[in-house]
Amino acid sequence: MKIFSKTAAAVCAALPLLPMKDVHAQIPVAIELVLAVDTSRSVDGFEYRLLMKGIASAFRRPETIALIEQLDGVAVTLFQWNSRVDERYMIPWHLLQDRASVMSFAAKVEAAERDPHRLFTAIGGAIDFGVRQITGNAFEGRQLKIDVSGDGRNNTGISPSIPRQEADSLGIVINGLPIVTHTYNNAYDLNQYYREHVISGPGAFVETAKDYDDFARAFLRKLQREMSPLVGRENSAPRAPVQEARAGQESIH
Repeated sequence: MKIFSKTAAAVCAALPLLPMKDVHAQIPVAIELVLAVDTSRSVDGFEYRLLMKGIASAFRRPETIALIEQLDGVAVTLFQWNSRVDERYMIPWHLLQDRASVMSFAAKVEAAERDPHRLFTAIGGAIDFGVRQITGNAFEGRQLKIDVSGDGRNNTGISPSIPRQEADSLGIVINGLPIVTHTYNNAYDLNQYYREHVISGPGAFVETAKDYDDFARAFLRKLQREMSPLVGRENSAPRAPVQEARAGQESIH
């Protein structure tokens, strides 16, 4: 079993993704942030690289690093989703506290290999997986957030409404970044879909990319908005249901 140190210094490097039975939430952070990136069949190889470079660039910006340094720890992970999530292509939890830790995470994002299985658009499954990453990690965040970015509507798997309800009950906020790419996905339609079927929780918001070339700008704006102390309840403790969910997973085993 992996044993986590009680000091933040011991976890500044990437934290391996562990089975829920092996985790003990004990590392306090300001924000737990899950980045859920659409890599379904509508996203080609060039567009995938724009996504990864845009995310990496946003974290590398001096103003982003300054925001992170003002907080007492930001835990972040990234996974790709389509009809499923293949954990082999995840970037595991990282604790960001300073420029070095942020730059290390950004480098891994930019170099991330794409899941070769380009399947359908399972937003509900992505949200569900994101919820499980928060309930099963080694952190205790005052703010709990899942970011869903994608260029289409849910067309396979469970309805997003089911995991949205669970996220809401656990105090997890879901923000959205729709990418407008197709004629039928005009700005109003996809924005409205994300507002009605994806985002959830106090202060949840949508930040729209006009196309893939605009993704880097939109992601930077969204990320910095999320890091602002004005978004969410910066000084509140995680809601009891998350702690109970983690404790429940431990007691099962």
